[in-house]
Amino acid sequence: MKKSLTQILSGLTHLPDRSPEMAFDTHATEAFAEVAPYRDGAVYLSYYSGSSEWERHPNGDEVVLVLAGTTTVILLMDAMEERIFLEQGELVVVPAGVWHRFEGSEQLKVMTITPQPTDHRLETPGT
Repeated sequence: MKKSLTQILSGLTHLPDRSPEMAFDTHATEAFAEVAPYRDGAVYLSYYSGSSEWERHPNGDEVVLVLAGTTTVILLMDAMEERIFLEQGELVVVPAGVWHRFEGSEQLKVMTITPQPTDHRLETPGT
């Protein structure tokens, strides 16, 4: 089924101060939308600034594509943080099972293809 990312994004409300604690709060839902189911997960759009909690997807890779704005994706691999700066038109594939988070996002409009389930943590995993 055809979907307009532009139309869906125009319906999202910018979340100006995303924080990791918001992963457990349902008040920020206007900044996130499920576009379509995909395999064992879905395609999502988000529009925010700030930082996210740690998350991982044990059953598959996650595709992260920046449509506008900037962010740093932090991958936790072998107890080391790998920081990947992304801007419009850039993407990263987060390997299955790798803990990751978004930091310092500015006016970020992002599309993710996210497998489920998703695990969430506030603290850095392994500490």
